[in-house]
Amino acid sequence: MDVATFRSGQHLIELALREDLGIAGDVTSAVTIVAGQKVKASIMARQAGVIAGLALVVGTYAQVDERVLYRAHVGDGESVRPGDVICEVEGETRSILTGERVALNFLQHLSGVATAARAFVDAVRGTHAVILDTRKTLPGYRLLEKYAVTQGGAQNHRTGLYDMVMIKDNHVESAGSVSEAIRRAQSSPITADLPIVVEVATMAQLEEALQFRVDRILLDNMSDQQMRRAVERTAGRVPLEASGNMTLRRVPAVAATGVDYISVGAITHSAPALDLSMQIEPL
Repeated sequence: MDVATFRSGQHLIELALREDLGIAGDVTSAVTIVAGQKVKASIMARQAGVIAGLALVVGTYAQVDERVLYRAHVGDGESVRPGDVICEVEGETRSILTGERVALNFLQHLSGVATAARAFVDAVRGTHAVILDTRKTLPGYRLLEKYAVTQGGAQNHRTGLYDMVMIKDNHVESAGSVSEAIRRAQSSPITADLPIVVEVATMAQLEEALQFRVDRILLDNMSDQQMRRAVERTAGRVPLEASGNMTLRRVPAVAATGVDYISVGAITHSAPALDLSMQIEPL
């Protein structure tokens, strides 16, 4: 996890704890648990999946109570089965329970994203197609979700609006044509060092895009037959990315058309949380 992603996580942990604790704090633990009582808590898998986000568990407890001890049994990117112990935390019972839900929320969500990414990667195994994520992420969670995507074995698309020129249908509509949109992008000094990706929806638009030197052409909502034609027409001159309505059931056939990349919004916007639980035992 790089520095920017770690800092993003720390900020979200702070917000999550503030949201959960309010002004009064964990009132239930305060009135039911004797101060100074200690436990060991194990976070366990209740279903098979891929783990991502362990640093958020550490970060949560560091903010709740820096005396809490942490021990990992698996690492990010590793697969788990039901019953596997993922990590343990040890410390005062009040502190462990105060951080439980926030820690689990982060770990369950990010592990769900990693698990979804792994499923798509497995679905195209044996082809040369690379699974990419998209910008369809929870606001504020983008760096964390994109990190989780990589732990599942997929790759990241652009991070935001600033690191790639990505000409989509509305840009083409506003510019008047694919050709004009590309010309404007290539002539601007602010895009000199940025990759240019252009989205096309028809073979005619593909022909337009092929008249220019661009870094990638995105085939938007094309049928498998259209994508095969696009691969044949392009003949390796520029990488092709398939996008639009990508499901686990469909991606093997899309990969078989010969496209280089397949971008899948569902990896982040529809990934179910991985079912995890925390079990405690007194010390």
